Amino acid sequence: MRAEEADQIREVPELPPRPRDAHKGTFGSVLVVAGSRGMSGAAALAGMAALHGGAGLVTVATPRSVAPIVAMMHPSYMTLWMSEDSAGRFAADVAEQLIARTPAPTAVAVGPGMGQAEGVRRVVFSLIERLAVPLVVDADGLNVLAQDVDVLRSRDPDAPLVLTPHPGEFSRLTGLPTTEIAARRTELAIQFARQHRVVLLLKGHRSIVTDGIRWFENRTGGPALATGGSGDVLTGLIAALLAQGMGPLEASCLATHLHGLAGEMMEQELTDRFATSRELVDYLRPAWRALSSRAS
Repeated sequence: MRAEEADQIREVPELPPRPRDAHKGTFGSVLVVAGSRGMSGAAALAGMAALHGGAGLVTVATPRSVAPIVAMMHPSYMTLWMSEDSAGRFAADVAEQLIARTPAPTAVAVGPGMGQAEGVRRVVFSLIERLAVPLVVDADGLNVLAQDVDVLRSRDPDAPLVLTPHPGEFSRLTGLPTTEIAARRTELAIQFARQHRVVLLLKGHRSIVTDGIRWFENRTGGPALATGGSGDVLTGLIAALLAQGMGPLEASCLATHLHGLAGEMMEQELTDRFATSRELVDYLRPAWRALSSRAS
């Protein structure tokens, strides 16, 4: 499907409501499945972004050996200490533990910093196949998904699924060279999303977000976002907006715009050379304030 055959979204979606009589259950519960030995920061950044994206409750499930580190990075999310393999990655039995977990989350994010191993593959595939709540797949979740993209066919078509590849990950998902992806990024993103019944967020300069029928080109961002962990922050933001009841396309568009706006504000104050993804989480505050003032 060509870009001109899909409808372009030209306005940033409205912010989810924040009623005065709300309680934490009003804003949903996010489960972040992330991290491995040496990659505790990915799990923590996604969890922090979910918190600062407005989710009412956030839980980070991470391998047992890195769970204490993740728990120390923010006092406001909970942690699940999961079984692990000898390299500190998720063990294969974690899939069943997560599927059986109660109470059920209202949105799940999986992939940041998980590494690639059989246990990771089982976790990602089980969540795709069996989890009915909105799901965001990023980073190593996409890398193991590239081993068998056909697993996407097994997901309930009514269960929202968001994939957030950068061009290299999209190359692995599609088998296409990154040069072709760069030349045809909008067209290829729309085709993939339509074929696989997902929302695709193809990251990069002017990221493309599409469900195969509509598409959005983001205009915020800059070089300050070109730092490790920036994508983990975006993943947590999308999950938070999904947990608050936004549709998968709208949540992905708004999160991408907000993420880029925070990056612009961070660059103005810190310069793009000094900025890191940890500071990016803090710059969500003025970015939210700017969006809220526009909406009022």
